[in-house]
Amino acid sequence: MAEAEPKKVIKLVPEYLLKKRKEYQAIKATQAKLALLDKRKTFKGKPLKFKRLEDFLKRSHRSHRDDTRIERLRHRPPAPLPPAKNKLAFAVRIREIKGVSPKVMKVVQMLRLRKIFSGAFVRINKTSMAMMKMVEPYVAWGFPNLKSVRELILKRGQAKVGRRRVPLTDNTFIEQHMGKHGIICLEDLIHEIYSVGRGFRAASNFLVPFRLSVARHAAKDKAGLLKDLGNPGFRSTDINSIIRLLN
Repeated sequence: MAEAEPKKVIKLVPEYLLKKRKEYQAIKATQAKLALLDKRKTFKGKPLKFKRLEDFLKRSHRSHRDDTRIERLRHRPPAPLPPAKNKLAFAVRIREIKGVSPKVMKVVQMLRLRKIFSGAFVRINKTSMAMMKMVEPYVAWGFPNLKSVRELILKRGQAKVGRRRVPLTDNTFIEQHMGKHGIICLEDLIHEIYSVGRGFRAASNFLVPFRLSVARHAAKDKAGLLKDLGNPGFRSTDINSIIRLLN
């Protein structure tokens, strides 16, 4: 005969404990309901952000200073173009642009430098030189060498597909999107950017702006600039040292 299974013993809970649990649950539900009602009374839409008068004055002063500087640039002769061998420039924004002139903001957006410490490649011509002059107090730019271009694309090169960023780790992906321009691998992309070939515009637009990084505890001066980066503006070949520092 099969052995009889042992009967499960159900522990009985005293009635006073059940009543106590039920009362406790009712109290907690009431408290949660009252807390929700209080929250709805106090929170009506987005909270107001208090801004000091000094912030408005600072932004107004910066905007007026930009307008004056741009007006003076109009009366000056255009900046001479660099030698023909320097066709490529790399621009990185190292200053905040809160309160700048709308004209400066528009140029920053055209250069795709919306975030601080973001960088992008630029073709050197008369238009780009004029744009660099307009954003000179906020952007450091210069002529990168092949090593800097290669390191930037290999380490931080990304393309935008829809709303997501895709790292450039697959040559098949590059050929799929850039094959019509004769670019089928990462080396072709690096060569096209550095040599500023016919497909430079398509290759530059294919790459999203580089998100460069800075040390968390980097030393800053009174103006808020990083001491290691130096001043914004034209840096010639010294831009390579900035790329090494931020890459």
